[in-house]
Formats: sequence, C-alpha cells, structure tokens
Amino acid sequence: MSGGFFAALRQRRIHPSFRALFDEDDGQIVSIDCETTSLDVARAELLAIAAVKIDGRRIAAGTAFRAVVQPEKAPTGDNVRIHGLRPQDVRAGMQPEDALRALLAFIGGRTLLGYYLEYDIAVLNKYLTPLLGASLPNRQLELSARYYHWRQRLYPGSYIDLRWDVMASRLEIPALPRHDAMNDAITAAMMYLSLEERFRQPLARYK
Repeated sequence: MSGGFFAALRQRRIHPSFRALFDEDDGQIVSIDCETTSLDVARAELLAIAAVKIDGRRIAAGTAFRAVVQPEKAPTGDNVRIHGLRPQDVRAGMQPEDALRALLAFIGGRTLLGYYLEYDIAVLNKYLTPLLGASLPNRQLELSARYYHWRQRLYPGSYIDLRWDVMASRLEIPALPRHDAMNDAITAAMMYLSLEERFRQPLARYK
C-alpha cells in the first residue's frame, strides 16, 4: 500500500469500517464480483456485491459476504433479465455506503481476485474514493491472466480463449448460473484453486 493512501486516510476521521484496510495481508485471497447496471463504468451503478475468502486450498463459503445494493435508478428490462434483480429486490437492499463499509471490513488488506477485475474495481472506486479520499489499495489478481499463463505453458504462442465458460470447462469447474454475484465469486475462486493445482503438477499431465 502506498504512503499516499495512508496519508489521505490519516487526514480524515477514520470510520471503524475502514480500519481493516490497515491490517496486514494474512495470506488469504478474496474472490470478488459485482453486478451493475451497465458495462460503462461512468454510468454503472452497483446492484450486488459478493466476496468469498480463499484460505489456502479451501473456499470459505460459509463466511462469504453478499450485499444487494439500492441504485439511484431501479433496474428495468435487460438488467432484470441478466441479473434477476427486480426493482422490489433492490429497494430492499442496502444503501451503497453501508454496503461498501461492510465490504471493506470483510476484505481488509487482503489480495483481491476476479475475472476482468479491473472493471469491478473501477466501479467500486467510483463509490469509495469520496469516502476514502483514495482508491482501493489492495493487491489485485486477474483470473484470466492466471489462466492465460497456464495455457501458454501448455501451448506456447497459441491463441488463448479467455471466455468465462471456456475457462470453466477446461478447468473442469461445475457451471453455476452466471450473473449472480455470489455464484461468480465462488466460481472464480474454484477456477483459481484449480489453476494453482495445475501449476503444481508436471506439464505433461494436462497435455
């Protein structure tokens, strides 16, 4: 974490929810996924956030974090069909600031894992920067990059298909319904652990 991040926090009155960001990384990884109203970061509003810890070779699904978030505009049409979150669902959700305070307490200073994580972090930072005075400082692990490196070890110079369904199939991960934040966070965690196991094995085993 940068000194600038800590300086920005110290200049503000620190809410207890933010103190976990000062914790040392305990070696656990947090798989995170966000469902939003748009793929355009500038227009996107949060609908749901899920996160699950990876502790060694175990996914701690029993202590996972999930929050449905109230957007300024209720989801309609395509959003409802994609995410399954109806206006009445998000009306019963948390206010964005409350959801994000709870998320920060959950992730602490741990490394974050995700599929095209850059987008999720950009959306979260849109909400968090006004609260923190800085963007999320956590180390980030991109699942598709880890998968790409594994496939390149097997087939150097070949085209690598980074679509979610293709990755899950080749890693022999069960297909959970997509565009559900918790399902996607857990599936990403399973893919990550599958990749780590494959990196530990001789290359010939997976040829």
